[in-house]
Parts: sequence; C-alpha cells; structure tokens
Amino acid sequence: MPVPQSLPTVADVRAARARLGTLAVRTPLIEHPVLNDMTGGRVLLKAENLQRIGAFKFRGAYNKIAQVDRNAHPGGVVACSSGNHAQGVAAAASLLGLKSLIVMPSDAPKLKIERTRAFGGEVRLYDRVREDRDAIARSLCEERRAAFVHPFDDPQVMAGQGTVGLELMEQADAIGAPPDAVLVGCSGGGLVTGTALAVKAARPNASVYCVEPTDFDDFARSLASGRRERNSAMSGSICDALMSPTPGELTFALARELLAGGLTVSDAEVRDALRFAFAELKLVLEPGGAVALAAVLARKIDARQRTIACVLSGGNVDPGQFARLIN
Repeated sequence: MPVPQSLPTVADVRAARARLGTLAVRTPLIEHPVLNDMTGGRVLLKAENLQRIGAFKFRGAYNKIAQVDRNAHPGGVVACSSGNHAQGVAAAASLLGLKSLIVMPSDAPKLKIERTRAFGGEVRLYDRVREDRDAIARSLCEERRAAFVHPFDDPQVMAGQGTVGLELMEQADAIGAPPDAVLVGCSGGGLVTGTALAVKAARPNASVYCVEPTDFDDFARSLASGRRERNSAMSGSICDALMSPTPGELTFALARELLAGGLTVSDAEVRDALRFAFAELKLVLEPGGAVALAAVLARKIDARQRTIACVLSGGNVDPGQFARLIN
C-alpha cells in the first residue's frame, strides 16, 4: 500500500492523546518487589494487556480512523493483521460509525479472529505463506472505496501508539522513577517508534530498545546494518503478533534516529516470562506481549542499580494455548 512520507513528531503524539480522550484506558504502570529483587534494579511494567481490546493497538487505530475522510472513503476501512490490530481497527471503526474489513491469516489465534468479529469487523482469511495480504487489501480498498489502515507504517498510527510512551513517562515521574531504558516489543515498529518519540522528548538520555523473537529479529539486524533487512521465514514462533517480514519505511527511518538497538528472546524465554507474569504478577499475557519482560528476566539488559521500563503490549491469548505455554 502507498506509504505517506512524513514522519510523526511528539506534537503528533500529544494531538493523538487529545483525540483519544478517555476512550483509551490509562493503563497502570506496575512495580513489583519480587521483580526488583530478582534484577537488582527497579522494573516498571506498562500493562497494555489491560487496554481496551486487550492490547495497545486500539490507540493507533482510533487515531488513524478518526481522521479518515468519509466522503473519499464511503466504504469505511480495510486493514491487515494477525489479531490485535484487527481488533483495534474493528473496535475503533465501530465507535466511529464506520464499516471495517480485516484481512487476517488463517493461522491467527482463533480467539483473535472471533474477537475481531465481535467488535464489529468483517474478516477475510488468507494463507500467509501462499497469498499476498497487501495485494488482497489493495483490491478490497479499490472495490469498496475504503481507506487502508496500515498496522504500523503510518504517521497517525505511530502517533497513536506513542501515547503509551506519554503515559509511561508521566507515571514513572510521578513515582520518582524516570527510566534509564525502555524496552518495547517490536514487529513492524509502530509501537516502539511512537513510544520512543515520547520517551526521548521527556528524557533525552533514556535508551529505547526494540525486543523481538529469535529468528524474527529483522528490526535489530536492520539497526545494526543500517538498511532494512528481511526475515527468512514467515512463521515459526509462538509470538504470532511479532512476525512482520521487514521494518516499515517510516518506522525504520524514525528508529534509526531514536533507538539504542535491538534485543532478542527465544520462545523458551518468552514462556518463562508468561509463567512469571501469571504466577507472580497475576497477569495474563500473550507471547508477543511478553517479550520485553522476557528480555529483563533473561538478563538481556543489565537492570542492576538502574530503572528499566517494559511495555507489556497485549494479553489476547487463546486459553488452551496459554495453558499449554505455562505448563
């Protein structure tokens, strides 16, 4: 799909917060003594699994859809997603009185497909290995005269996701714990770059890192090489929400300015984080939503004598899958 070339700014993030108003949940910033004792520092967890639709994606979707020209796009909106963006688009479009159609991979978690439909979205399933989702979405946009809502590579989507960072920094400041580093799970990069805009505006010396699953670390490799790299596989991780094949054009351009680097975690380390969150924090996370916590628990970053903030990006996990993962 065509990508606008302007990069969002922190002013756009602040405008997105005003646009969202009270529709987005101001999710808590959690600090737990067990986690602090384990790491030797202060660990702050931004619980976006408690966000409307169970993930941060509602923020960016609403900010984008609220600005859609209804005269130019009478058919509403179309999106591509494995689940959380799908739910965010469906929920936001319904709130704004627009139709939505989401192109979802047939192997997406059943819960996410069902919830997308429950939020009012129409679902078109595709084979992520054999079919081109962008081509499908392009055809549907033309057929329906609908606007495309990119899952990450859109200035308005990125700005909406950045409201996570605005809240995080305000909440951390309120408890006297400005973070030295912020860890954010990453697929296409909308959340991590939007968050980084807010973090760096509030605390320029703070370091922001993207966190990805092993073998799906295209963003980390891209930051290291200076060009957009691609993953060799399209599936094969329990982190179904974090398998974008390559960074977005806009997200990578912004990431090169703002991010300190990338971290990777294995599926086994993510499972450990899921178990820890459930047993110690009483939180249910989906695998992709737990990668930042997994990086801290696996000592991928030194938390000793430091304050590390992690975004827990989502909690939409199929109950059967969750039971298998934590057992």
